[in-house]
Amino acid sequence: MNSASAPLAGVRIADFTIHAAGPFCTHLLAQLGAECIKIESRSRPDAFRKPHAVYGRMSAATFDQVSSNKRSVRLNLKQPEAIALAKRLVAVSDVAAESFRPGVLERLGLGFEALRESRPDIVMLSLSSCGQSGPDSSFAGYAPLFGAWGGLGWMSGYSDGPPVEMRHVMDHSAGLHAALATLAALHQRRRTGQAQHVDLAAREVASAMIGDALVLASAGITPPRPGNGDASMAPHGVYATATPDRWLTLAVRDDAAWRALARVAGWPEDDPDYATGSMRLARREALDARVAAWLAGCDADRIAEALQREGVCAHVSWTMQDIACDPHLRARGAIVDVSAPDLPARAAVGAPARFSRTSDVGIRSLTPALGQDEDYVFGELLALSRAQRDDLEAREIIC
Repeated sequence: MNSASAPLAGVRIADFTIHAAGPFCTHLLAQLGAECIKIESRSRPDAFRKPHAVYGRMSAATFDQVSSNKRSVRLNLKQPEAIALAKRLVAVSDVAAESFRPGVLERLGLGFEALRESRPDIVMLSLSSCGQSGPDSSFAGYAPLFGAWGGLGWMSGYSDGPPVEMRHVMDHSAGLHAALATLAALHQRRRTGQAQHVDLAAREVASAMIGDALVLASAGITPPRPGNGDASMAPHGVYATATPDRWLTLAVRDDAAWRALARVAGWPEDDPDYATGSMRLARREALDARVAAWLAGCDADRIAEALQREGVCAHVSWTMQDIACDPHLRARGAIVDVSAPDLPARAAVGAPARFSRTSDVGIRSLTPALGQDEDYVFGELLALSRAQRDDLEAREIIC
């Protein structure tokens, strides 16, 4: 399952994460070669390991998205003997990752200090809504709330409309930050030999993305919601074309790009009303209307190609089908076909990074069945005999 030449080969993760943000973190690390062992139980599986009629099969698309390359074992963490086994697993791991509310793992006996007794130099990642400390630390949350708490919702949407909280990729953003922080902690441990507890709040990840707006707010200025506009560029937006449901994203960043757009559109390049950026911004509404009227008669893909040839930042707003079939992404391995017994092949998102010394990154195995790797984990890593495992299963320690 794991490649010896992958960047994180030799790193093992005891994965207690649930839902999307935490599992996406460990999924990224697993794509880079870490051995990730996901801990669940039949009575309390990950909330996203649930059937859903997508891709022609009754399995969970959301769970598949963050579970490739992982191993799976069952442990009933309500039982003291299961906690002891979890600690034994941590003892042979480099990282313990969790994404419960603060205090949950401590009450189970699996908090940072308890795990340090099993592995003195353990790196522990705790990814939560609002962090492990502070007055809001007990608050629950999920992706749209992170965007709302962090100010991203207020910065999204149109000036005459409500904030747009519901479509930020906050789970993935939080998971990406968590993966980076985990790698930093592992690097520091290599230098110092010391344990580290990484405390990451998804809410604060969102706040970290609004730096310029926060500076304005500190000066008493409330930034307006910009919609698809830009403070320094015009035209700048998403425009309908003659092709049904085919939208063109356009950004004119300087005077040269404006003249190039005018050439493609057949307009005078030296129009005095739009000669400079400040003039275009001052006439933004009229200019948007002019661009919209022109593009409404254009084929989306052809006009995007024509503008790109002239150096204008323009592209069709792609659908998921466009991305799945894109030859460039296919050639680079960013989109790959995966298959499993009794299931049709389907497109999946590969690892976005490329490494000159190895090609062994990305999806190597599909979503694990619950408990499918217990022969390896309990048998080989923890050296439990078949009789011991049978006894633990009979008493619902492993279940």
